[in-house]
Amino acid sequence: MTAISVGQSWMWAAFIGFVLAMLALDLFVFGGRKAHRVSVREALAWVIAWASLALLFAALLWWYLRSMFGVEVAQRTTLEFLTGYLIEQSLSIDNMFVFVMIFGYFAVPPELQRRVLLYGVLGAIVMRAGMIFAGVWLVQEFAWLLYVFGAFLAITGIKMLIFANQQPDLEKNPLLRWLRRHLRITDTFHGERFFVRQNGLRWATPMFLVLVLIEASDLVFAVDSIPAIFAVTTDPFIVFTSNIFAIMGLRALYFLLADMAYRFHLLKYGLAIVLVFIGTKMLIAPWWHVPVQWSLATVGGLILSSVVLSLALTKGKTRVAGEQ
Repeated sequence: MTAISVGQSWMWAAFIGFVLAMLALDLFVFGGRKAHRVSVREALAWVIAWASLALLFAALLWWYLRSMFGVEVAQRTTLEFLTGYLIEQSLSIDNMFVFVMIFGYFAVPPELQRRVLLYGVLGAIVMRAGMIFAGVWLVQEFAWLLYVFGAFLAITGIKMLIFANQQPDLEKNPLLRWLRRHLRITDTFHGERFFVRQNGLRWATPMFLVLVLIEASDLVFAVDSIPAIFAVTTDPFIVFTSNIFAIMGLRALYFLLADMAYRFHLLKYGLAIVLVFIGTKMLIAPWWHVPVQWSLATVGGLILSSVVLSLALTKGKTRVAGEQ
């Protein structure tokens, strides 16, 4: 694992500036402030754009590290980034199924979904940044926590395998029930607004509930995904950048695949096996170090296989009402 961060202060500043610039472009140039339904063509363009940017970042990282530290460090660190990005992107796909469930439960019109997910991305970046730096500090101070993370991921993966077909019931969600007891909530949406004034009182709209649940879901998934990347590297710059690229691309991936999420029913099993593999890798590290390239190939193979099998088994299948 990487013991010392390759990220210099100017690299952190440049990357954060890049992320803020992309969010500003989304809001003020590409219509992020205007409610509209995201077409498949638009979503596909953003998916390709974010994947291309991640690969470009990896190429620039390799070029810089090769000139500064040599080919060996450049190759190892770039592989760590690519593996971390693939792990985070794969595990974040599970968020997509949750987004489908939340939007379906509240019957959020497609044209109102884009902006609430943008705010979800902003919240996720802030939450994950805090969790990443806390996690890196803890691992550096208490190295044995890596084994705790490994056991946690393996157990989580096994539980996912067992309960993959069970759908959570939002009616019983404790957070949603608490919000409904303590907030005045309007019966209908008011565009993209989270709060409105009625009869001199401030009311929350259903869109606010959607936002809170989306943020809460990302927090839950971050508990799995962030420890998972520690199986690859503890370099905070690599952990942070791979996480952010995955998060930024998730929204476009949702709009691309949401209408056909029911066709990826085996993906949850693939993700569960990925968690078991990563957790096992962390637990056996003192006796056998799994090379980064093997991890990259294994994770990529598991996700690709589950997607291909899902598509093959659901070929010609039509969506059933209420199915995800």
